[in-house]
Amino acid sequence: MFQIKSFTFNPFSQNTYIVYNDDKDAYIIDPGNFTDEETNVLEQFIADNDLKVKNILLTHAHIDHVLGLQKAYDKYQVPVVMHPLEQEMLDRNPMDANRFGFFFKPFVGKISYVKETEILRLGKDEFKIIHVPGHSPGSIAFHNEKQKFMISGDVLFEGSIGRTDLYKGSHEELISNIKSKLFVLDQDTKVYNGHGNPTTIGYEKNYSPFF
Repeated sequence: MFQIKSFTFNPFSQNTYIVYNDDKDAYIIDPGNFTDEETNVLEQFIADNDLKVKNILLTHAHIDHVLGLQKAYDKYQVPVVMHPLEQEMLDRNPMDANRFGFFFKPFVGKISYVKETEILRLGKDEFKIIHVPGHSPGSIAFHNEKQKFMISGDVLFEGSIGRTDLYKGSHEELISNIKSKLFVLDQDTKVYNGHGNPTTIGYEKNYSPFF
């Protein structure tokens, strides 16, 4: 059974997650740790719980979700898992960082690409990949059907949706994909998103002003 630990990091108040199972195998999802203090908090939790990091997962590669990616990769030496359409977003991060007034090196490390309907397995627990473009071309949600939760990145928020005015964003595409791919799931499914509080599929389907 998965357990979830969340951290809120960096000036963008981004949610980083560690998901781990009973065997202490773990995924780091969207490492947004920016300062040394934030990195220490993340690494200390992993060490204190004797977790074995198996992969670093990215819901998407916008800069606020990967500020700690190189640090996590260098520390744990495990492949980064993301959708192939996010490679361009990852490559753009040094330029995007410059716009925000800071320096950011290009990521150097092993990347494994996943596509929709593929399954990521951590022992007996698994995530199904759901491709939900609109905020970013390769945005994916990691869905655990058994425990009724997903890590959704910046696709669906409490009472809101992800921005679509960024590079290669599409409001129409995002709305359509949320309706056709997320709103068909169990209404009790808990949504752990990239910023703010968790929500549920049912709540957003029934009460979000966007639908």
